[in-house]
Amino acid sequence: MIGSLRGRIASKMPPQLTVEVGGVGYELEAPMSTFFHLPGLGEEVQLLTHLVVREDAHTLYGFGTEGERRLFRSLIKVSGVGPKIALALLSGISVSAFAECVQREDVSALTRVPGVGRKTAERLIVEMRDRLAAVPTQHGAPPTGDSATPESEAFGALVALGYRPAEATRLLKAVGPGTHSTEELIRRALQGAARE
Repeated sequence: MIGSLRGRIASKMPPQLTVEVGGVGYELEAPMSTFFHLPGLGEEVQLLTHLVVREDAHTLYGFGTEGERRLFRSLIKVSGVGPKIALALLSGISVSAFAECVQREDVSALTRVPGVGRKTAERLIVEMRDRLAAVPTQHGAPPTGDSATPESEAFGALVALGYRPAEATRLLKAVGPGTHSTEELIRRALQGAARE
């Protein structure tokens, strides 16, 4: 799996771009939220990536932040949502705004995104509620992406271990204040869970 690319931008034609790395040009598709922050042609860029393999194509997707990539990966797991709709969602709505739409069950905001009908929006709300570990929200989840902290990384790890977002938040709050590394936060949170 290709996890990230660092190279020079050879071409930009939204949603596609080419990044040249060591003489090899990688074609990627990226959401508009990433395109808005790309440097000019010939300049260096680093993007996080996700490779989608199908019978007829291998498509590489590029993202400017970890939050965008995590949300993309969560979206394509939803029944009926493929990479194209996931890109449209990331292009039409920010990661945090998407999380708020899901929390508020705001179907109309999601249906304003091209390609997202009412049934798809309702399915997104139902299926994404428990997958919002990767998404900053106003409901206790620590921030991700550019502002990643030991707390947000520990939160993501706990959710990856199977804890619900609310449980992960509660376990991390129980650790208490202090400057702890990600590993220490995870260890203390798991010890707290074992004592319950």
